[in-house]
Amino acid sequence: MATETKKASSTKKTTTVKKAAPAKKTVAPKAATKSEAKATTKNAAANKTVATPKLNNAVYATGKRKDSVARVYLIPGKGNIVINARPMAEYFRRPVLQMILNQPFAVTKREGAYDVFVMVVGGGLSGQAGAVKHGISKALEKSEPDLRTALKTAGFLTRDSRVVERKHYGYRKARRSTQFSKR
Repeated sequence: MATETKKASSTKKTTTVKKAAPAKKTVAPKAATKSEAKATTKNAAANKTVATPKLNNAVYATGKRKDSVARVYLIPGKGNIVINARPMAEYFRRPVLQMILNQPFAVTKREGAYDVFVMVVGGGLSGQAGAVKHGISKALEKSEPDLRTALKTAGFLTRDSRVVERKHYGYRKARRSTQFSKR
């Protein structure tokens, strides 16, 4: 009996029919909003490769001031200073901040001798300028150790440890109390 059912099942042929996949609907592209257009231009700018120098031979130093941290790469060159992939005059527009960055070179008489590439994060512009100055001073001292005395007497190698005081309980700011009311 068992053999007969096998023969019967082997003689029957089963055919399977595959159904075709439904056609995909094409949707017309919608107009991009202003925020989407800005996002796409930011992504395009981020994906665009920026010409970065070879930092293999560079002298590296870290500078700090307030909440800012600057990573400084010093390479012998023509005196170009690039901060966060932008020229110094474009990043620090105030002449006072540009002067702060050039102080280590002026004290050591090395204007135009080095190219500087900086990545700086945190804090405001004033703190960032101080951090970059500190980093440049440390990198100059690493590249030419005999410049240490000039940089040390000018006070550029010391980290400026002044930071904003925290807000205290019962005060409006760190030391500002509420206005006195007689009645």
